Amino acid sequence: MSRIKELQKQVHRILEKMDDNDKRAKAIAHLHGVSLAAVMIAKKRGEDPELAAMAGLLHDLHAYKSGSYDDHAHLGAEYARKLLEKLELTTPEETEIICSAIWHHDNKAEVNAPMDEVLKDADVIHHSLADPTKEVKEHERERFALLCEEFGMR
Repeated sequence: MSRIKELQKQVHRILEKMDDNDKRAKAIAHLHGVSLAAVMIAKKRGEDPELAAMAGLLHDLHAYKSGSYDDHAHLGAEYARKLLEKLELTTPEETEIICSAIWHHDNKAEVNAPMDEVLKDADVIHHSLADPTKEVKEHERERFALLCEEFGMR
């Protein structure tokens, strides 16, 4: 089984414990949507698409599991590290790249390492395109405009 498939299986096991079916469905859609967008962005920028997919799958998992977005990026990075170490799916270097991306993904105004930027941009893509009837969040507008330019979208 591929590392991504194994991670997806584990993520789904965790999300299955959510009582609210609607919230669970939204969580699955968001994590998979960000993962897919991260792969696309990583491929375009010459970054590792497998690590991007893993970061996307894990980036908000702690928030969904705990039911809280308080300090979710930092707590999420710690949770992802423990999960990846337990599953032994990644090298220590890969774990660091994934966890750094999760740690930084909530600060859209700051520029960090390349994979950090992949995850931030994937999160913005999903927030902005999952429901095209909604306006782009104010704090994500500049980043979304740059993504539209990068990908030739109008």
